[in-house]
Amino acid sequence: MSSTDTTDILLEAGTNELEIVEFYLEEEPKEDDTVELNEKDGEEKEGRKKSRKGYYGVNVAKVLEIIRMPKITEMPEVSHESVLGAFNLRSRIIPLLDLSKWLKKKRVENEPPKAIVTEFNQVTSAFMVSGVTRIHRISWEDVEAPNKYVSALSSDSITGVVKFDDRIVFILDLERIVSELNPDMRLKLDDNAEFSAETGYKALITDDSPLIREMIHDMLGQAGFRVEKTNNGRECWDRLMEIKESSIEEGRPITDFVQVIVSDIEMPMMDGHHLTKKIKEDPVLKDLPVILFSSLITDKLRHRGETVGADDQISKPEITYLAQRAAGLIEERKASSK
Repeated sequence: MSSTDTTDILLEAGTNELEIVEFYLEEEPKEDDTVELNEKDGEEKEGRKKSRKGYYGVNVAKVLEIIRMPKITEMPEVSHESVLGAFNLRSRIIPLLDLSKWLKKKRVENEPPKAIVTEFNQVTSAFMVSGVTRIHRISWEDVEAPNKYVSALSSDSITGVVKFDDRIVFILDLERIVSELNPDMRLKLDDNAEFSAETGYKALITDDSPLIREMIHDMLGQAGFRVEKTNNGRECWDRLMEIKESSIEEGRPITDFVQVIVSDIEMPMMDGHHLTKKIKEDPVLKDLPVILFSSLITDKLRHRGETVGADDQISKPEITYLAQRAAGLIEERKASSK
């Protein structure tokens, strides 16, 4: 396969659709896999087990390009065996990680591997895979959260499961993988940040990662917010409908119940762009500030959040700045409504 550029196939924002690049790892068969007979030149060869393919996916929005296996230079003091080294791509030095080693799979090399070059959280990385099959356009409603068994088998690196007629595709949590290898990319609360603990502002947050939900909850709490958590965009929207109903029944402004919404973008059932679009189209909710907090906030993709009316977009490592902007947007709305 020649170099493949994915920049021209991004979806329109707010449709609650997702495009994933499907790829596979050619894996050593399990002990209980069927032994098959192969015939070649009229001779029967027994006892040879076929390799098996494990299918995985990643959001197209994170993929810069797909290339042939590049020439690798070893990196000093590598912290994990899955890091193969680095390569030069148009004057950019990019680290390459062997996904099969990370997932604790024994890869079988039946064909030259490929490298998927990605960009998220403002970092460029590459992942070696056996091959790339196709791009799927699906609804976020078709993405299921992984169960505990699947998570355990994948080193907690699976963020979603998509079931097709002939196979299952596991959507990889590349952010988790990269942050495990590079501690500087992990979300950290800034102990030196100063907040007014007397704001009492009410925030509704949604993120499908339990760890990130708790970090946002703790950080906003430290900044004086009262925080309610939801697990995905659909759950957040349903909660907003309940709040809206209470607001109407009690004859009180919506801001008595919630004053800012913080949302991830990639979530099962309903993504953050679709959630934002629905909020901004609702006559009661439309003036509530919405902040998209995601690894997909890049210069190339920022226009998608702007299209659906997001009030701000913040890349996930900048968690301390999130609290400052949330308070700032609330204060700006209060001032403009006087």
